[in-house]
Amino acid sequence: MMSFLVQACRLLCLFLTLPLRLADVLGLCSAYKRLFPLLAYKITFSYNRKMHRVKKELFRNLCGFANSDGSLRLLEIGCGSGANFQFYPYGCTVLCADPNPHFKAYLKRSMDANKHLTYEDFLVASGEDMNELPDESVDVVVCTLVLCSVRDVKMVLREVRRVLKTGGAFYFLEHVASKPSTWTFFLQQTLDPLWFYIGDGCTITRATWNDLESAGFSQLHLKHIEAPVTSVIRPHIVGYSIK
Repeated sequence: MMSFLVQACRLLCLFLTLPLRLADVLGLCSAYKRLFPLLAYKITFSYNRKMHRVKKELFRNLCGFANSDGSLRLLEIGCGSGANFQFYPYGCTVLCADPNPHFKAYLKRSMDANKHLTYEDFLVASGEDMNELPDESVDVVVCTLVLCSVRDVKMVLREVRRVLKTGGAFYFLEHVASKPSTWTFFLQQTLDPLWFYIGDGCTITRATWNDLESAGFSQLHLKHIEAPVTSVIRPHIVGYSIK
């Protein structure tokens, strides 16, 4: 019965999003690419306030992956407006990558507010294709609230492993699919077609932990949590893996 209800409600949601799908095909949604960085920047403050303890705990051992001279080169994929900068250790060198060039203005604000870091380039690149970066060129890769919206999670993780030095770490914090037969799962399955357009390609039904478990890292430290955020994206995974 639950499965039938999910499918029926999802079909209704798909029908209601037909105008958005048509606008996307016709290229009329491009203006939203300019607006979305502003919306994401505003939401960041609320999310960081609610997730401050989680993020602080996640990044507490970043320095453990520094080189013998104390340097630490960090790549953030899908950097957005720089919501994680405040949690990175003093002196860390940060390289930013995001497929949306319109984040640059908001990224600059976060850079100005976090002078304890050194910044390299802002690469306009997707996580699936970071060919500007050489193999084994960074000590740490960070990806938060990004794997939900990439085209191919497995391809992104392959690129992460490619650019990471041996012994380097990949840190992640992602909202994921809830357990089946829960009301959150029902809402996710139902609202996913609409959420995709509101969230600029964000998907709320991915079991991303499966991709991480099969990505080929030598170690994986992952836990499931219930984040203090909107119920439909409350299920999260958080942790890090080592190449």
